[in-house]
Amino acid sequence: MLIPTVFEGVSVAGSAEDGDHIDFGGGVFKGSVTGKAEYHYYGARRVVAEWPHQVGLIPPRAGCFQSRAEVARLREALTGGRTAVLVGQDTVRGQVLAGMGGVGKTQLAADYARTALQAGELDLLVWITASNSTAAASGYAQAAVEILGADPTDREMAARAFLAWLEPKANAAPCRWLVVLDDVTDPADLNGLWPPPSAHGRTLVTTRRQDAALAGAGRLIKVGLFTEAESLAYLTAALNARDRYEPPEQLTALAQDLGHLPLALSQAAAYLIDASTGAAAYRELLADRATVLADAAPEVLPDGQHQSAAAAWSLSVDRADTLRPAGLARPMLQLAAFLNPNGIPEAVLTSTPALTHLTQHRTAVQDGPGAPVTAGEAVGALRALDRLSLISHNPANPHQAIRVHQLIQRATRDTLTADQHDELARITADALIATWPEIERDTELAQALRTNATVLTLTAGDALHEPDAHGVLHRAGRSLGEAGQVTAAVAHFDRMAETTGYYLGPDHPDTLTIRNNLAHWRGEAGDAAGALAAFEQLLPDQIRVRGKDHSETLTTRHNLAYWRGEVGDVAGAVAALEQLVPDEIRVRGEDHPFTLTTRGNLARWRGVAGDVAGAVAAYEQLLHDQVQTLGEDHPNTLTTRHELARWRAEAGDVAGAVAAYEQLLSDRVRVLGEDHPYTLTTRGNLARTYGEAGDAASAVAALEQLLPDQIRVLGKDHPHTLTTRSLLAYFRGKVGNAAGAVAAYEQLLSDQIRVLGKDHPETLITRSNIANKCGEVGGAADAVAAYEQLLPDIVRVLGEDHPDTLIARSNLNHWRGGAE
Repeated sequence: MLIPTVFEGVSVAGSAEDGDHIDFGGGVFKGSVTGKAEYHYYGARRVVAEWPHQVGLIPPRAGCFQSRAEVARLREALTGGRTAVLVGQDTVRGQVLAGMGGVGKTQLAADYARTALQAGELDLLVWITASNSTAAASGYAQAAVEILGADPTDREMAARAFLAWLEPKANAAPCRWLVVLDDVTDPADLNGLWPPPSAHGRTLVTTRRQDAALAGAGRLIKVGLFTEAESLAYLTAALNARDRYEPPEQLTALAQDLGHLPLALSQAAAYLIDASTGAAAYRELLADRATVLADAAPEVLPDGQHQSAAAAWSLSVDRADTLRPAGLARPMLQLAAFLNPNGIPEAVLTSTPALTHLTQHRTAVQDGPGAPVTAGEAVGALRALDRLSLISHNPANPHQAIRVHQLIQRATRDTLTADQHDELARITADALIATWPEIERDTELAQALRTNATVLTLTAGDALHEPDAHGVLHRAGRSLGEAGQVTAAVAHFDRMAETTGYYLGPDHPDTLTIRNNLAHWRGEAGDAAGALAAFEQLLPDQIRVRGKDHSETLTTRHNLAYWRGEVGDVAGAVAALEQLVPDEIRVRGEDHPFTLTTRGNLARWRGVAGDVAGAVAAYEQLLHDQVQTLGEDHPNTLTTRHELARWRAEAGDVAGAVAAYEQLLSDRVRVLGEDHPYTLTTRGNLARTYGEAGDAASAVAALEQLLPDQIRVLGKDHPHTLTTRSLLAYFRGKVGNAAGAVAAYEQLLSDQIRVLGKDHPETLITRSNIANKCGEVGGAADAVAAYEQLLPDIVRVLGEDHPDTLIARSNLNHWRGGAE
């Protein structure tokens, strides 16, 4: 199809004879045989373009272009699944490719435009780099010059003429057009410049913005990262094209390090080729905190790229900082740059320390005091960053509301001075602490906070150990232990002890506190002897550095007494706690929570030593005092109620214990939540007490309900989960399924050896239970053989006088009597 010759510069009276087609305003004017029509054209005579026609340059195809899922999605969206010309009343609104800088939006748009043009699906393609209104209008004006012969000196009039020409007209010859508006920076720039909806026209926009204003431009297609397979395929093809081979596992790891970002992968491949280096060495370069992203980019960017990813994001941050509330987007992104890229709780970035940081930044920008930043304004800053695709903000998932690509985080940290980096790291740590509830009722929030704390320890570098160990390090480890992840807690405090000793020295108070925590969780993980030895080593150091009456010294004495009892020296535990209580009262006071806790443990070990009635009486008095000083719902008060129910059962009041546990369970659910580890523990003890009251069937039913909840919350290898399996096997045996109990115990034993170790006290107890069940199922001789193998191990691990050793020896004598 030819665009007619246009005459400009003189006034010419022309006629349109029958059969002459004049393309005008997107339609056809056809004169009658006798009719005359006058047209006035100004300017020199020139020939305008032929169909099909292209205005503007399509960016060249990137090397090793990946045909991603978005390619098919885009084609489906723009053609409705058809490759034929769109006819009739089917109007294709535009499509918007939105995503962070570097995901390949322009390449996807170019691939679609090039393919459609080469397939004969278009009469006109207009490609405009629409980074501002002037650029967009200029692109339209150029199209008007080439298509309509418009006056090139009046760009505004020409742009309007072209948009008017695109408007559908009755009885007009169809023109299949595609307008691509690439890299739209601000939707407001295109007010009055959007192509009109058309049955035959299509509009395609690429942008980092996700504003609601873009809805008028068409449906949104979010462009994401490469998949792992696409990343590996891209790197392999890019390197193979230059006869470079890298092990697939190294390329996969490199893609992971780069977060599967297409732009970063292309620049990394170019770097590997230009520098003749390997993927492993490049990964080491990335891992070096002294390296900024600019140092990991090639000197000459590939595929006609004009700027590095970091430079592109910097422009986006500048733009986001101009959006309301102005000046807060950048400092907000700085906080997010230190946290988990895969999910940051919104509460962290709207906490008091975060708001203080934002206020200080705004004050500095305004060069004067301003109103404190509110939580609503902080959310506004998150929305601004989301609109520029610098973060993903999803308030519907508050515990993982903010996601940030790891390279955007890295680029943001690269802009900070050393002092700014350290200050922001500690502010971010303060924000985590401010968000962390003392009682972790919401287990999902607790997990999210722990994950963010872990990432912070990596991004903060030395900052969390200078001038002292930041409290978030202690809180994260305690949270692990309280959530039942005792092995992870041991590993956490072990690493922390090493790093704190390195930064602060062996006698620093923080180092001593961490040693205390490490010893405690080592014991909770099953190594009671190791915990006792660690506390015995720690106590003289506490006295030497802090003094005998320091609160941490008293805490170490308390823990030492507790673990002395756990290894079987019950009398020693009672004696140590009896000496400690007066010192606690003198130093801390009678009503101090730690003093009350010490009294509770003294009651416990007196009960273990045989004074059950004394234990009940002591716990009853303690409960009264805790209610008066701490309140009925304090966790320590609930713990005392838990212990009191246990010792009532030991004293023979099993029915009273059941009632107490049932009431306690209701209160723990209300205060701590259904999934809190302490709530689950109460459910387990209530089930056990059902069995001890003679109702083994109810015990089995309750434990069968508890077990999946523990697996879901704590994990299948958690010690409490293993304990529930042990109780379940025991009470299944009580209801008559002795063979099933043996099978369950044997499976449990295998898991306990794997998780806890063959010498863990719980592992030894399971072996004892198996021996008893073997006696019930196979006869006394089987039980005797099992106990004869078990007893030396119990003596070796627990000692001759440990209660469990005495029980095992008694059971052996029992079965020996039965074998005679």
